[in-house]
Amino acid sequence: MKCQYCEKPATFHITELTEPSGPKVMHLCEEHARSFLQKEASSPVASVAGALAKQLQLGQTKKEIEELDQKECPVCGISFFEFRSSGRLGCPYDYTFFESDLIPLLNNIHDSTEHVGKRPRRLAASADSQARMIQLRREMEEAVDLEDYERASEIRDELKRMEEELNKPADQKTDHEDEDACNADSSKRGKQS
Repeated sequence: MKCQYCEKPATFHITELTEPSGPKVMHLCEEHARSFLQKEASSPVASVAGALAKQLQLGQTKKEIEELDQKECPVCGISFFEFRSSGRLGCPYDYTFFESDLIPLLNNIHDSTEHVGKRPRRLAASADSQARMIQLRREMEEAVDLEDYERASEIRDELKRMEEELNKPADQKTDHEDEDACNADSSKRGKQS
């Protein structure tokens, strides 16, 4: 389908529901869609168009989006296209690797890049250690596929050591927090009676 205003292919199909006579369907190329969505007027169409323009991030061309979709995380192998399709990242390192691409998206969705609200009691492993563990698991799978069982067992042992180091302090901290919570509850009950 071609753009209503020129011979370029229509990549945006916009349906306006503001006309009393019924919906108005527009088929526009990227250039004409950008000019339509960036119109500054006081009509409700302009505010909806402005929100749509913000959502679609029209600053990126089709080529830029295609290049971005090919970008792959070196740790887990997820591509930006897979992230856009599923809405989920593959590993903690993805936040670092795709940071420059995720910041505009986070700003658009949450109007901020900082978390405000509850946080887990137990601190998770750092992104670096989690990324290292994912990479080791991948290497272990490759070693098994190549029937290098000695290397696979070395990697397995290293993974166990890393997991023990991560879990040991966290488990001790959780136990103490649980004891503190129980003591606080019993002292509150004692004061109330």
